[in-house]
Amino acid sequence: MFVTDIRKEFYDVVVNQRVALFVSPDIDALCACKVLQSLFHCDQVQYTLVPVAGWQDLGTAFMEHKEQYQYFVLINCGANVDLLETLQPEEDSVFFICDTHRPVDVVNVYNDTQIKLLIKQDDDLGVPSYDDIFRDDEEDEEGDGNDSGNESDGSAEPSGKRRRYDEDALERRIERQRARREWEARRREILFDYEQYEFHGTSAALVMFELAWVMSKDTKDMLWWSVIGVTDQWVHDKIPHMKYVTDIATLQRHVSRHNHRNEDEENSLSIDCMRITFEYDLRLVLYQHWSLYESICNSSYTSCSFKLWSINGQKKLQEFLADMGLPLKQVRQKFNCMDMTIKENLREVIEESANKFSMKDIRVQTFAVNFGFKNRFLASDVVHAAAALLENVEKDETSADNFIKALDCLSRSNLERLHLGIDLAKKKLKAIQQTVASCICTNLILSQGPFLYCHLLEGTPDVKLFSKPLALTLLCKYLLKAFVCSTRNRRCKILPLIMAAPLDVEKGTVIVLGIPPESETSDKKNFFGRAFEKAAESTSSRTLHDHFDTSVIELKMEDRGKFLDALITLLS
Repeated sequence: MFVTDIRKEFYDVVVNQRVALFVSPDIDALCACKVLQSLFHCDQVQYTLVPVAGWQDLGTAFMEHKEQYQYFVLINCGANVDLLETLQPEEDSVFFICDTHRPVDVVNVYNDTQIKLLIKQDDDLGVPSYDDIFRDDEEDEEGDGNDSGNESDGSAEPSGKRRRYDEDALERRIERQRARREWEARRREILFDYEQYEFHGTSAALVMFELAWVMSKDTKDMLWWSVIGVTDQWVHDKIPHMKYVTDIATLQRHVSRHNHRNEDEENSLSIDCMRITFEYDLRLVLYQHWSLYESICNSSYTSCSFKLWSINGQKKLQEFLADMGLPLKQVRQKFNCMDMTIKENLREVIEESANKFSMKDIRVQTFAVNFGFKNRFLASDVVHAAAALLENVEKDETSADNFIKALDCLSRSNLERLHLGIDLAKKKLKAIQQTVASCICTNLILSQGPFLYCHLLEGTPDVKLFSKPLALTLLCKYLLKAFVCSTRNRRCKILPLIMAAPLDVEKGTVIVLGIPPESETSDKKNFFGRAFEKAAESTSSRTLHDHFDTSVIELKMEDRGKFLDALITLLS
């Protein structure tokens, strides 16, 4: 059931209890977790934090903790399946679910006792009404019972009357069965429409921050984490642009309130102070921690606009730099080392030149944070850094270790780790850029009819990096954008993309991801989750639907052919 008063129905319930906290491995979930941890520390709530990477992990974690805990908080997992069916908990277990995945499973919505959904009601949920989905079987049985009662009790009556009774009862029963069949057909239709597309709602970090705000316990750190949570949804393309702008406006009001509150304090400019500012900044990744040239080359927006994988694209980039009038020596050195005179009005210079090269959206609404005088980060910088730490493949560390490191890099006391994350993010972005260029130049993207398909082969440079869902998502979005910019085929421009990358060579498995067609105005609804299930079912392909995002699956390499054929048939 949906929680209407999050403070009374959630926080006041768990504040004197021990809580198990299950957190999914994405940046928004990490930020929501940080906010909740801060609140728990304030009120000395005992909790155990468990990272869960998929449904199997969640099941295992629940089995390990169900004896000791009654209350479970699930962040960015658990809303889009029937949780009680999946976990089979005891009747006294209570689950608080703060999840951005939509649609929310109808059983979770209408369970009043064990499932409490910490989900904003103003999201476009479109949950079907109770009567359309659930029906009392008792009514039918009662009706049938009455009819059979008529037949047995009527033994003393004349046989003609009894025959009429029998006929009436039979008619009533047939009528009821017909009505039930119609209701079931309508129910299937309603559920199919409701569950057809997967999409994302309001950031979990923002929901948790609003809880802190309602309790007057919100701090600047919490506000910064909720900014990162919303920015993560934008960076990984989970929400439509309008939704991002709306959430940013909400955060902007909170930022103004906090900055206004601190204006009177004497230490507002001390060495360790934290200041969050609303910025209309450039869509260039990590440009303040890189050289401007590298950032332009590795940002999907500029790279696709110039088509940097082609010789003409490289020429265009040189023209763009010449138009800005910036010396190449300055552009190619680290941003921190550029002349102050150039840095002061750099944004305006870039925007002016970008407009001439038809890049009208080079600037975007975002936030920046200053820690003291030296450290300045944009929200997107932190998202990229945390994602790179979360999916680090350079050292053979467990996913739990990476989870803790990514969580640590969000604290301002751990800036060294954040800088380490930024260095990893640069390597990852370069790898994505090079992979996109090689896929476009070698025509690896094939049109399969209703969708485009690209398969990264074993032995491709950095292929290990793309066995992780966040990295593969970024690559997939970037590749589709690049393909749409470079293809002349109009039909291909409106097709979705399915991408496969090697996951485990020994087991012979690949990770498969589907994304909707590329469009600035799209509602980001993804139909591949359902399609993957149906295709796997109809061909008996060996697949594992373990990710919380239904559009990411694992597939046996040998079954790839028949699985794709089934998808083509299904979507044609």
